[in-house]
Amino acid sequence: MTPRAGLLPRAVLPFLGILALALLLPFSGNDYWALIATRAAIYWILIAGLNLVVGFAGQLAIGYVALLTLGAYTASVLASGTVTPEVPAFLALAAAAGIGAVFGLVVGLPALRLRTFYFAMTTLGFATIVTQVALAWQDVTGGGIGITGPAMPPPFDTAWSFFYLCLGLAAVVTWMTGNIARSRFGRGLIALRDAEVAAEASGISKPALLVSTFLFAGACAGFAGGLFAGLQTYITPDAFTFELSLLFFIAVLIGGRGSILGPMLGTILLTLLPEIAAPLAAWSTFLYAFLLLVIVLAMPGGIASLLDFAGRRPLPAHRAILPRAAALEALLPARPEAAPLNLAGIELRFGGVRAIDGVDLEVRPGQVHGLIGPNGSGKTTTLNVICGYYEPQQGRMALGAAPLPAGMPQKRAGLGIARTFQTPRIIGEATVLQNVMVGGSIQGSSSFFATLLALPRPRAEEKTIEAQARLALAAVGLEGLAEARADRLQHSELRFVEIARALMLRPAFLLLDEPAAGLSAEEIRRLGALIQAVARQGTGVLLVEHHADLIFDICDHVTVLNLGRVLASGTPADIRSHKEVVSAYLGA
Repeated sequence: MTPRAGLLPRAVLPFLGILALALLLPFSGNDYWALIATRAAIYWILIAGLNLVVGFAGQLAIGYVALLTLGAYTASVLASGTVTPEVPAFLALAAAAGIGAVFGLVVGLPALRLRTFYFAMTTLGFATIVTQVALAWQDVTGGGIGITGPAMPPPFDTAWSFFYLCLGLAAVVTWMTGNIARSRFGRGLIALRDAEVAAEASGISKPALLVSTFLFAGACAGFAGGLFAGLQTYITPDAFTFELSLLFFIAVLIGGRGSILGPMLGTILLTLLPEIAAPLAAWSTFLYAFLLLVIVLAMPGGIASLLDFAGRRPLPAHRAILPRAAALEALLPARPEAAPLNLAGIELRFGGVRAIDGVDLEVRPGQVHGLIGPNGSGKTTTLNVICGYYEPQQGRMALGAAPLPAGMPQKRAGLGIARTFQTPRIIGEATVLQNVMVGGSIQGSSSFFATLLALPRPRAEEKTIEAQARLALAAVGLEGLAEARADRLQHSELRFVEIARALMLRPAFLLLDEPAAGLSAEEIRRLGALIQAVARQGTGVLLVEHHADLIFDICDHVTVLNLGRVLASGTPADIRSHKEVVSAYLGA
């Protein structure tokens, strides 16, 4: 996730410390430590990519040992010349990375449809298939007898020189994953993990983001496999055990979600553990399971939570939400007259229940349009239809003369439609600033590859998105809490965080779903003033709310729903005097 620029050097210090200790290892004079340290570096190259899949995206990819196996055999077969003429070792490593990327995507594609344990079982099944193929394809892989790994050319043909090579490659991969973690791609992965609906509303495309991530993680795993084969010098299917797959997965879990330093320390710990507890090697699976249980019970956030000193700093006890119209004017420059948002004859049925029954609605730019009605009248369902989460069976939606296609919620942000939710969809482990920056994801146009290499364009985009996020926080009155973890905020503050995230889209239409729920009377008054200020900038606001006073105080037009139908529509004065509305909703 994106730290402040001033904190970045401090965040780098632990990595520099680990690198310095690793560089001093050769002075121990013990070649055995060269083997262990090289193995840790190779494991980390794989786990660094896997961390984006598991720790950031939240996908349970347990069987990544399959990609290590594929990389190892690809590099070994090419270098040994059993199928083609002998290929130089580094070219064989590149081929292993390419094969890893391809099969990383193949393994990852089910994640677009399968969830949690179903996806985990898919990855484990693939690992079993790869092992069986390696055993059966004796002419190429050597079967159970094995095959010689690639021999590194000088000057990397000694234990310590090979260690330095692997350490340097591990450092490069760490830098690359750090670039992704601190970018809109890293924030997008975490948003998909913890608040997928909000991620879609912010314009984040799950398929595109996961495909890029699986390709990179697979390339890391395949490349690590080639290095692993070079370290072993001779590989057989027995080298790629289920315990090894567990090691990779558990290293991420005990390291902590959304962290790079934590999983790195977890990798070092789990690599050293079998050496320290060598007499218990036969109990390795039990030890891993026990360690995981201890971590889950004692520190659910993993090693990363222990190192998050900034996240535990006390917040001001007496704080108020004070929106600033001047910041809002800077964030939302007044837009020219835009086309209205229209719904005509919208019908939505769930089985035999008509959730929406012929709803007509027009939201004009620069106006606040209230949408009220009893519970179950179809208000939130109407918002979900507009935002593409539900596809109506009848009716049409349009932005001016242009049809608004049903479905495709991730496309709404690009059309200038932003929203908040009844229950705040917030990434609790991220800071307030990072949550708001999620709303600026579509402002970036740099590719995943350009971000990996920290090219000037993605770095410039990040600075722009952060500046706008701070402006949005100032607009809603929360700039003082920018660096606080979101899960430490009060409920009312989370409501305003969601509004700030939605404002990052500079929306033509802002849909608010009960934003005043849980707010005090003074906070509701300030919320009303903020909504009116947003409308004055030319944004059309559709407000679903149960606080009648707020609706009648700030709305230009009000539509009343009852049982999925429009009961009345008009000015607040018209609605106040409407007999059926008074009877069905407002009370006598």
